[in-house]
Amino acid sequence: MAEEIKVHVVDYGKQRNLMARYVDPLTGKHVSKSTGTRRRKDADRFAAKWEHDLREGRFKSTLKVTWNEFRQRYEDEKLSGLSDNYAQTMNATLNHFEKLRIRRLAKVDARALSQFQAMLRGTDVKESTIRCYLKHLRAALGWAHEIGLLSEIPKFTMPKRGRTTSKMKGRPITLEEFERMLDVVPSVRPTDAADWLHYLTGLWLSGLRLDESLILSWDVDADVTVDLSGRHPRFRFWAEGQKRHKDELLPMTPDFAEWLLRTPESERVGRIFQLRGRKGYLTTNTVGRKVSQIGRAANVVVDKSEDQFATCHDLRRSFGTRWSRRVKPATLQLLMRHADIKTTMAYYVAQDTDDVSDELWQEHAKSGVSGNNPGNTLHAGPQPQSPQDVVTSHGQMSSKVGTTGFEPATS
Repeated sequence: MAEEIKVHVVDYGKQRNLMARYVDPLTGKHVSKSTGTRRRKDADRFAAKWEHDLREGRFKSTLKVTWNEFRQRYEDEKLSGLSDNYAQTMNATLNHFEKLRIRRLAKVDARALSQFQAMLRGTDVKESTIRCYLKHLRAALGWAHEIGLLSEIPKFTMPKRGRTTSKMKGRPITLEEFERMLDVVPSVRPTDAADWLHYLTGLWLSGLRLDESLILSWDVDADVTVDLSGRHPRFRFWAEGQKRHKDELLPMTPDFAEWLLRTPESERVGRIFQLRGRKGYLTTNTVGRKVSQIGRAANVVVDKSEDQFATCHDLRRSFGTRWSRRVKPATLQLLMRHADIKTTMAYYVAQDTDDVSDELWQEHAKSGVSGNNPGNTLHAGPQPQSPQDVVTSHGQMSSKVGTTGFEPATS
């Protein structure tokens, strides 16, 4: 059967590398692989070697590839080179999919994907999570197709977001809510309250993602470090330490920089946030759960429909909301390290609404209308106070709310 295999070089266009292709003698379908070059001589050499490997028995029909063989190769050859967070989500995806008990990779088709979605919905998994799992599964199957383990990628039907479903899973929390979280820390973490007060304040001021915050270090060779070599303190991100997988030197907000520099020089060694357990530093999952417990204890509800309490990411949202009032979108994109400006612009929606409201009320004041018309009466109530200097009772943060804009929008 292997002797029947003949690999040809095909050209799919000038903008793409030449492809090597053969017909699977068992399925009758084309199996293709990029040669990685536009040079015909090099492509022919690639095709000849591939054909030789196939004929010498280093070939296995895609119909015979087992799921376990695919997963082992994917983990060894692909997943091992990706970030820990991505690998964690991918493993969760594949673990869930294995509950369908599909033995052969070729049996993963549109029908199996539909069963997968139905199974997840039966366990009350959120639509956003289902979509995330499907995207990861599609990436894994795409890799299998590229290396010849799968003859074709099955068609994926992604769940559509409902019109009334908000894309944001939480919301920015207010300064008052944040202070409530600080108030309950001693009762939730009685043995290491100081470390957790320090950590929560750092999240509030820095806008760091959970995984970034836990590896932020004074050490120059760390994946995420504080750089003091410029005119002002900065973040230095190495590719391994952030979601964008790029080496970057990025600005740090003045309030966080000043807070950091209160640390005596003799203590500027190692990780900035020392959250430890019995077996060493706490993992991102553990820290995330602990912060949620603090949010629950403080009764800071960010999503009533989901019974969801404040998380690390809600503190990051608060950071983005505060600074959106003070800087331009391009600057906020740098501070938040968003790959897409569209993500950044979401923080300006509430601000734009406030601006329009201000304009409407200014015009209303100019018109002299008192609101005495039926249905137009305004009820007198307490007027908002001008923000004053606020110092928390925990000694962790001393900030002028009126000048830094710490209070995020509550709408």
